[in-house]
Amino acid sequence: MRQQVRFCTSFDGTRIAYAITGGGPPLVRAPHWFSHLEHDWTNPAFQPWVEDLSKRYSFLRFDQRGCGLSDREVAEITPESHVRDLECVVDAAGVDRFAIFGASQGSAFAVAYAARHPERVSHLLLYGGFARGWAKRGSAASIAQNETQVRLIELGWGGDEPSFRQVFATQFMPDASLETIRAFNAMMPLTSSAKNAAKIFLTNGSIDMEAEARQVRCPTLVVHGNGDLRIPFEEGRRLAGLIPGARFVSLETRNHLMTPGDPAWQKLRDAIVEFYPPAQARAPAAFQQLTARERDILELIAQGLDNAQIAARLTLSEKTVRNNITHIFDKIQVENRSQAIVLARDQGLGQESRQS
Repeated sequence: MRQQVRFCTSFDGTRIAYAITGGGPPLVRAPHWFSHLEHDWTNPAFQPWVEDLSKRYSFLRFDQRGCGLSDREVAEITPESHVRDLECVVDAAGVDRFAIFGASQGSAFAVAYAARHPERVSHLLLYGGFARGWAKRGSAASIAQNETQVRLIELGWGGDEPSFRQVFATQFMPDASLETIRAFNAMMPLTSSAKNAAKIFLTNGSIDMEAEARQVRCPTLVVHGNGDLRIPFEEGRRLAGLIPGARFVSLETRNHLMTPGDPAWQKLRDAIVEFYPPAQARAPAAFQQLTARERDILELIAQGLDNAQIAARLTLSEKTVRNNITHIFDKIQVENRSQAIVLARDQGLGQESRQS
């Protein structure tokens, strides 16, 4: 999968870098911290997100101002400027009606855009997010703790000693593999300078989009880890309660940034696919009875993969794959793998392998 980076000019002359990957229904990622269009393509902490969403959607990503390939030296870093940059990017990319994916503070910017442009937003997907920043919601003690983190950023963000940044890494993904945590730690100074990082963190504390959340009218999915160490679970519940008709899904995880090794990863993936179905993942009528995971497994069976290969591709155990295959055979009423392959291919599955 390849990406082509392009630039647009925002309201104040700031150049914003963006890229589109994949195919299918349009999905726009709202601006958030820790992004770099080149490095999040390969970094193991971010690559699974980019790859998975690009397989299912026309995935539009961009680096927020002060970060990544976008202009680093900018006069204004505010919640309002981030929303206006989002307006600029979607117009430059030529997407008319689309879903927005907002993660962490990106949820607040996605909410603001959806409230202002109801005719443009078809679905709103919010993960690990909030409507009010840490300075608006916290106690005096928690605010003081976050102010201390600002000082840590100023002192140790860009240095060779990673211990300062480790505070953030362990909050964002405490249960990830050591390799992934190290990759996340190494990524941080690549995304922005210490000066910008401190300013962004302070700005995020001042976010307040609760009034905008009440104005959202599009279908909305809010997903939050019940042990999230970075953004309190209660903030996710609060956000879902503010948006009329929002669906809320809780995940059994402490990780703010999940990877496929997290047991909750598949539940998150299934929730997104069910809420905003990719065109290529919509099952033929004969397979509507299958879950999203079962359809993925049947697709790989139709491509000719064995259980071990399917397990590796989907980051599952072979036992889980075998159990799913048993359920699939029961639901589509076949007795063996050969019959499943024939039926699946008759319905259009397995095309990717046969065309390659």
